[in-house]
Amino acid sequence: MSSGTQSYDMVVVGAGTAGCFAAATAARRGLEVVLVERKPEDEAGFIACGDGIKGKSTFPDVVDRDRLRAESFTNEHIERGLFENPQTGETLEIPFDQTGAVVDRYRYGQVLVEETERAGAEIHYDTVVNDVVQPNRTVEGVRAVSDGEAIEYEADVVVDAAGALSVLQDMADLSDSTFDTNVDYSQFCSAYREVLEVSEPVEWDDALVFKPTDELGYLWYFPRSSTEINVGLGFQMTQEPIELVDVLKDDVANRSEFADATVKNKLGAALPTRRPYDSAVHPGYVAVGDAAAHVNPCTGGGIPGAAKAGHWAADVAADAIEDGDVSESTLWEYNRRVQTDFGKRFAAMDCYNIFGTAHELDELVSLVTAIPGQQLVDAIGKRGTADMGLALKLKTLWKSVGHWDTLYDLYKVQTAADSLKDVYDSYPDDPSHYDAWQAERDGVLDRVYDIAGAEPKY
Repeated sequence: MSSGTQSYDMVVVGAGTAGCFAAATAARRGLEVVLVERKPEDEAGFIACGDGIKGKSTFPDVVDRDRLRAESFTNEHIERGLFENPQTGETLEIPFDQTGAVVDRYRYGQVLVEETERAGAEIHYDTVVNDVVQPNRTVEGVRAVSDGEAIEYEADVVVDAAGALSVLQDMADLSDSTFDTNVDYSQFCSAYREVLEVSEPVEWDDALVFKPTDELGYLWYFPRSSTEINVGLGFQMTQEPIELVDVLKDDVANRSEFADATVKNKLGAALPTRRPYDSAVHPGYVAVGDAAAHVNPCTGGGIPGAAKAGHWAADVAADAIEDGDVSESTLWEYNRRVQTDFGKRFAAMDCYNIFGTAHELDELVSLVTAIPGQQLVDAIGKRGTADMGLALKLKTLWKSVGHWDTLYDLYKVQTAADSLKDVYDSYPDDPSHYDAWQAERDGVLDRVYDIAGAEPKY
């Protein structure tokens, strides 16, 4: 086996959404950047995903966004959600206040890597990272193997876009920085999805369909088109494992619209169902996307957040590299941008995830079907909290007879989630106030654990 060393300003590990936007941003800033991807070129971008994007999402302007939309957004007419009650067979319709979309995730990924290369980044496929270069405190690159050849990539900054439970974080010594290492498998979910082709158009091609399953999971049916459907499910790893393939197969078999369905492809993955990392920076090292838990912990949605995070990480890192200072404090601005933007919403959503783990499925489904549709959209969508007037409160109380104590607890959790967002709005400008901020945030979470009767998640 031969070996060699290659030097860059930045090395990005992983060609998903976050990695591509990071590499494209760095290249646009004039940095010498390499994006390393373990898959071969024809499989890059093939990632297990629900493919749904709720609401309008503006991607950073470092790739051809019009091309990305034209070639990979296959259904831009998602106007509602359908929540199926497995207890009664009834369906709750939830109108969306903003039109969403469903993408062809493979084509989306391929366009992204092509646009990243067009921006000026090198892309090395079939390259598996197996270690980090960290002679002292600062991360100074990664070690990898490509076609049997050992390669060392030297870089001023390493961007970790290697996905959920990133192996880079196991390799690096992050113990003497603020980087969030309070991470384990119980804060993630396991997911599986298939893309099905049917001969007749489905009636709900303008909707995202959800159905709860055992073990705090849910099935989804997201129409890429009226005849091509992304179907999948996931479950929380804190719960007893469920047979993902069998559960999905049984549900599909009971739907008449899928009687003649053919499977186009299938794939599984792990997803974060936790708050974003409190800090995702270390000297010479930044984590983005799934590698920093930039995912809505209740829905699994992460494409827009990953795009923003990758862009911000590279933008801040580019400034640091130009200044010759890639210390934790210099990279800190990236943390602040994340936490005061989508980070605070995802952290608020984590309160509902904590509440859910402490209650039985039947009770949760009864509550969800009692809460008016727009309030559900607000809770799981853009704002991360739900407002409800007196009339709707009275209607909800009437429909949730037998669950009033739990409903009251849910409203208290909502109040805590609101105050948590205020805490995230005051995320510190530098690491010196980080401990005080964490203490204030943990005080809010202690109330959530107490209200929900849940075991601490972190």
